[in-house]
Amino acid sequence: MKELLKLIEEKFHKTFKIDNISKVEIDSRNIKKGDLFFAINNGRNYIENVLKTEDTIVICDDNKWKNHERVIVVEDTIKAIQSIAKDYRKRLNIKLVGITGSEGKTTTKDIIHGILSSKYKTKKTVGNYNNHIGLPFTILQLDENDEFGVIEMGMSHKGEISALCDIANIDYGVITNIGDSHLEFMINRDNVFLEKSQIKNYISEKNFFIFGDDVYLKNLSGNKIGFNENNDFVISDYSETIDGVNFSVNSNSYSFKLNGKHNCINASIGIALGLSLGLTSSEIQKGLNLVQVTPMRFQKIEKDGILYINDAYNASPVSMKASLETFNRINFSKKKLAILADMGEMGKDEIFYHEDVLNFANNTDIDTIIILGSLMKEAYKNIKSNKFILVENKDEIKKLIKNNFSDRVILLKGSNFNHLWEII
Repeated sequence: MKELLKLIEEKFHKTFKIDNISKVEIDSRNIKKGDLFFAINNGRNYIENVLKTEDTIVICDDNKWKNHERVIVVEDTIKAIQSIAKDYRKRLNIKLVGITGSEGKTTTKDIIHGILSSKYKTKKTVGNYNNHIGLPFTILQLDENDEFGVIEMGMSHKGEISALCDIANIDYGVITNIGDSHLEFMINRDNVFLEKSQIKNYISEKNFFIFGDDVYLKNLSGNKIGFNENNDFVISDYSETIDGVNFSVNSNSYSFKLNGKHNCINASIGIALGLSLGLTSSEIQKGLNLVQVTPMRFQKIEKDGILYINDAYNASPVSMKASLETFNRINFSKKKLAILADMGEMGKDEIFYHEDVLNFANNTDIDTIIILGSLMKEAYKNIKSNKFILVENKDEIKKLIKNNFSDRVILLKGSNFNHLWEII
């Protein structure tokens, strides 16, 4: 990352006795020789330890380090990482794909990365580093030899998508869907759409890819992907197996290893982008086979003879229903148990949304449903069904699995703060 070192030396009028920056870090525990460390928030507490490692450089907003030869003191470290990332991106000869949407951002990012990696040197956002700190951090992981970057763009407040686009200067844009996410701050879906759709202002129509069956997105101009015949890329012949989904896009057949209609759509968006870039169907299928999916996205884990489906990284009404629908559809040849926990950031109608999910679950063929969390508990008061088991904590769930449900296939679904993975 010689170009990044050159940029920093020019920007801050300082010279360092190294030839190259090894990598950029915001977590002091990962520091190695030659790393650049941004001391964000509590990171300033670890500057001394970072500087003990040879050839490290620190950028911070703590004046007590202003005379250290390997420290650059700025007014605001977060603004500094954003500014440096924006300038660094301009120096890179790379194409960036920006992905936003209410659900499916991370999986779609993984898919597009896999597809592009079949032909190009490509990097992607690690995990879901997709906010005002995570996105510039991701850009600073790129180097001069990369050909494509696939970056996730999250938001919870107005103005955030435009700010991220301004930093990233994206070449291609994707909106996966518009759902009931972050309603605590965004109030309603109309506001979510207005914010997410800001991405279209930073790219041309031919480089814009959207789920064309979405009631909000279908009226935007761009490449539309969906099951309806009026889309530019039409999905058909969709089917589920235990191992994933089979489907066609514009009559070419594909397969993908994650279950769910929503993941078929996510994969089809990636296929549309790949086709638009000139990749062949065989290159795209090779890329789909290469996809490394971020954990806790309908992830199958077998332990002690029990098959768990861990889909519990995050949750909204749309993703809860999609997960339940997929779980319901697959023939596992065993009875099914779903564990459902609270959804976060649902706003003033949070009980209504939880009740809606429970009613949906009640109308599936899933044999037993365990519910956890204060919001689920409140919503359950209006549900009349003997299919549900209400519990107070995860220890109760573990005992129930061990004593009563060790012969089941088990779905875990809820927002990440529930830590449902602890059950496994």
